[in-house]
Amino acid sequence: MKMIDKKINYIIRGILVFLIFWYSKFLQYIPIYIFKLDIKNMSNTTITVLSTFSTLILFFIYFLIYRKELKKDFKNFIKNKEEYTNIGFRYWMIGILVMMITNFILNFVFKIGGANNEKTVQAMIKAFPVLMIIDAGILAPFNEEIVFRKTLKDIFDNKWIFIILSFLLFGGAHVISSTKVLTDYLYIIPYGALGAAFAYSYYKTNNIFTSIFMHTTHNLILIMLSIFTSLMI
Repeated sequence: MKMIDKKINYIIRGILVFLIFWYSKFLQYIPIYIFKLDIKNMSNTTITVLSTFSTLILFFIYFLIYRKELKKDFKNFIKNKEEYTNIGFRYWMIGILVMMITNFILNFVFKIGGANNEKTVQAMIKAFPVLMIIDAGILAPFNEEIVFRKTLKDIFDNKWIFIILSFLLFGGAHVISSTKVLTDYLYIIPYGALGAAFAYSYYKTNNIFTSIFMHTTHNLILIMLSIFTSLMI
């Protein structure tokens, strides 16, 4: 009976976490309302600041919800950091390889063009690189690992159901809101591949900080490469 009650609590908590994540963009209306910002004529810098604001609020909400489990996992991660990071790195490399191959096929074979979500992120990095290091490099990986890994693993005990759902939901979340044509949905595959890699490393170590660490590493590398590239041009 206790196990059933615990699972029900996980499901309710998971639904709540997903809903908060999905509607978190509305948090940006708080500073918009306070400072009476013109929504129609916002610069990329302002958009980046607003994005960081909502991401930071989301971070604190998720930390409060999962603080006990996070503290326990963090201690365990520090104790086994070498083993866990090795596992995380191994599956991250597999995810990167699949991501690169599928991106190559979509961009150069089918000539679809880059994902719209990625173009938006690049514009924000160019507008306010330091803030994007905090937003997309540190805060967002934590939030996304809670939503697409922690909640799903709590609810679904089966390894492959957990990984497949993580693949679909993580990939979909990075694509659906910015799709313009039907073929844009194909970018769920490269994004989802990376999500599946993070999910597998989390499942193998049973520690959310394994996937948080690798996700943060991945995003920071991409952001720094983007900043370096823009400086070289």
